[in-house]
Amino acid sequence: MKKIAIYRNSHTASIQLANKVKEKLVQAGFICQEGLLNPDYVLSIGGDGTLLGAFHAYEDHMDRVQFLGLHTGHLGFYTDWLPDELDRMIDSLVQNRMKETSYPLLEVKLYFQDQTIERHLALNEVALRSFGKTMVCDVSIKDVFFETFRGDGLCVATPTGSTGLNKSLGGAVLHPCVEAIQMTEMASVNNRLFRTLASPIILPKQEWLDLYPQEADVPLSLSIDHLFRDRCQIERLRLQMAQERVHFVYAKHLHYWDRVEASFIGHRQVDKSPLQGDKSWN
Repeated sequence: MKKIAIYRNSHTASIQLANKVKEKLVQAGFICQEGLLNPDYVLSIGGDGTLLGAFHAYEDHMDRVQFLGLHTGHLGFYTDWLPDELDRMIDSLVQNRMKETSYPLLEVKLYFQDQTIERHLALNEVALRSFGKTMVCDVSIKDVFFETFRGDGLCVATPTGSTGLNKSLGGAVLHPCVEAIQMTEMASVNNRLFRTLASPIILPKQEWLDLYPQEADVPLSLSIDHLFRDRCQIERLRLQMAQERVHFVYAKHLHYWDRVEASFIGHRQVDKSPLQGDKSWN
């Protein structure tokens, strides 16, 4: 009997939908509850932010869990199903008609001044920032010094995360099939005394980044997707593509570039001309 864990946000619509989903899934023969240990599927009810929460709640189960999203908010990159498609979604699960896709993840290792080490995964991005003072940070690529960055911060993103903070910083939007990570700068200082590349950097999966904050008295803020940590005493961050991948199941599939178009351009919703009609990249 398949086990489905439900992860929802606190909005009334999501709570009501979660109760309805649990009832229908149990009737269909699934074990279904919130906070379920070792599930086969994790069903996120909310938006992309809720799915990020679900991802981190089951971060240690990437090799055996599959995600699907039922969104009660705006159309997202990770949440495919609408509430009025609930019966179709459950039928696809019962009939085993779901297909699988997977996306690259970012691994970050944190080396703290007290000699402790932490390892985390990110679905979207990791960002290191300084507030109030300029962040000074040495950047090495594959154990070779590359530059000394001065500015507000640095962002390292996955391909699916490239449409988030990375894009707002001028980074490129990458297709998830591109197994790479991307570093973008936040308000870098560039003058005749201090220079950075002042451009996004894309690294293949066999290479890695090391970030070395240089001024211990400058408080840093670290974000891993939606998770934040202030005043970090970090000596080094190592960032590279993770061995793990996140797995999603779907019965209907919206091509990645259709998702990008719908999220940032949206001309198909308002213009059905022959050039901008029902074509897609499927």
